[in-house]
Amino acid sequence: MSAAYPDFRLGKVLATSFTGTLSERHGDPVERIPVPDRLMDWLAVYGLAVDSCTLAQLELARELRESIHAAATAAAAHEPLPGPAVRTINEFSAHGRAAAVLTTGGERRWRLGANPAAASVEDALSVIAADAVDVIAGERDGKLALCASPTCRAAFFDTSQSRTRRWCDMNTCGNRQKKARFQANQRKTSSKTSSKTSRTAK
Repeated sequence: MSAAYPDFRLGKVLATSFTGTLSERHGDPVERIPVPDRLMDWLAVYGLAVDSCTLAQLELARELRESIHAAATAAAAHEPLPGPAVRTINEFSAHGRAAAVLTTGGERRWRLGANPAAASVEDALSVIAADAVDVIAGERDGKLALCASPTCRAAFFDTSQSRTRRWCDMNTCGNRQKKARFQANQRKTSSKTSSKTSRTAK
């Protein structure tokens, strides 16, 4: 994977990790799949390797990503799901030729079409869409939540025991918010110290 592009923010849930290919949506957005090859890289990381990707297919991927984001955000906020987003997810889910297969090690893998060498982006997107259906419909053990970072607000799937996770990613949003709080406290302490010193000097 080329260092010329932003790192992927990898998670354990396929659908919500896919929405994370566009991060900082409420700040300075970071596009993590800016070119077709980068989408291929991301798919390969999740076991959905494809042979090629066109600009048109990249646009399809982004259309699905934004539909999942809209539907997952609504679900996390306990709001009605947006109809256009639901239709898009359903269309992508029904379109591909992917099948779940079992490995001898007892793990699930995805076979994209009858001929893996001819796997298409559309087949891979159908897997992501089907995963979104499961997550948003509440078929998984966990709950959708929204990242507490004001510049992120990504929908993520909380599988923690208490279901009280606040950040989509502790290593990015969580640490950034902790650092911001620490700096704010430092400024507050510094301000109080300066004020006290000023009064004492008088």
